[in-house]
Amino acid sequence: MSKEGKLIKNTAIVSIGKICTQLISFFLLPLYTAYLSTIEYGVVDLLNTLVSLLIPLVMWKLEDGIFRFLIDNRDKKDEQKNIISSVFMFVIIQLTVVVGLFLIASRFINNEYKYYLLINLIANAFANLFLQISRGVGDNVNYSIGSFLSGLMTVGLNVYFIVSLRLGAYGMLLAVFIGNMTTIIYMFFAKRLYEYISFKSVDKKTLKEIIRYSIPLIPNAISWWVVNASDRLIVTSLLGVDINGIYSVANKFPNVVVTIFNIFNITWAESAAVNYKEKDREEYFSKIWNFTISFFGSLCLGLIAILPIVFNLMVNTKFADAYFQIPILTVATMLNILVSFLGAIYIAKKLTKEIAKTSFYAAIINITTHLLLIKYIGLYAASVSTLISWTAMLIYRYVDSKKYIKLKTDYKNIVILFLMRIAEIVTYYINYKILNY
Repeated sequence: MSKEGKLIKNTAIVSIGKICTQLISFFLLPLYTAYLSTIEYGVVDLLNTLVSLLIPLVMWKLEDGIFRFLIDNRDKKDEQKNIISSVFMFVIIQLTVVVGLFLIASRFINNEYKYYLLINLIANAFANLFLQISRGVGDNVNYSIGSFLSGLMTVGLNVYFIVSLRLGAYGMLLAVFIGNMTTIIYMFFAKRLYEYISFKSVDKKTLKEIIRYSIPLIPNAISWWVVNASDRLIVTSLLGVDINGIYSVANKFPNVVVTIFNIFNITWAESAAVNYKEKDREEYFSKIWNFTISFFGSLCLGLIAILPIVFNLMVNTKFADAYFQIPILTVATMLNILVSFLGAIYIAKKLTKEIAKTSFYAAIINITTHLLLIKYIGLYAASVSTLISWTAMLIYRYVDSKKYIKLKTDYKNIVILFLMRIAEIVTYYINYKILNY
């Protein structure tokens, strides 16, 4: 099978587990916005945002390290056992320390959701670790099933807890925890991880190598969090948690495209690492690069085209202001996708320090721009700062990545997509029914 064929096959397998539940969750947006207040929705989004910040600090990005090192040892079961045992035991120690520190600190934290933050943090850590092990050994089928079960349980319980039990924000947070626990239990037995975990197989040298690879990814992950999620904290602090709820709803729409790309990117990162040393790598990388621009650029165009027609059907009127943020966030999403694509080149070269450096600069630009603009343009500052930071990061990575891979870009295609996007956004804001159709 050709490299492109393998990429398509793996993407199709992973998509089964991811896209179905994500799209179901998206189409339940009318239910969420009807049953939850803007404050409740904002609280859930804020806690999920904090979990995404704390995960790299707690896990040291070892889930990414175990994935990358398992790729190089797919035919060596003894090495796999050393890698998995070493990381798993180290993570147990890390999380034990975290729980102890949290229980001490919790005495001084007066927040009714604090324990939901802790249990979701731990469950998310183990779910990610087990899923990345499955990816690392090349088992995308179980990865897909594990992801599907998590999404299915989360979505199903969201409906039950919110509609039937009227648990509000508590229900959504509990559903996320149970969804992650379902994945943990399934992956542990489906992958027979108990056969790979042993004190005798802990290898300090292997662990040090993985940590050395993973540590530079921590500032990278935090920087990405700053670019993607710090807006929530700034908006909540300066404009209110209810406004953060509106911003969260606005992000739901471009996140559909991000979800589809993340499915593709899971297999693309693996394919880039496997094929980087091939002679025809530049031709292969360029082909996938131009496909990414065309396909995901078209998806973004389609999203903006249909939204003026369906937005009011999907979103409760109390979240109506989200409509005006979506075009800016969608353009930012496309830039995010291209930045992530280029990131796979650095991962293939194991240049995690370069990844961290570019992400750090983008994070500084994001926060600075947001704080400078929020006084003058309010919530738009969150969307605009995200757009500016992704633009800067894309330019830097595109130029810098030429040192490793010289991508041949179809600029004619980019110009066409750009002109279509401009025309589309103008009609979007005019919001005249005939123009929309």
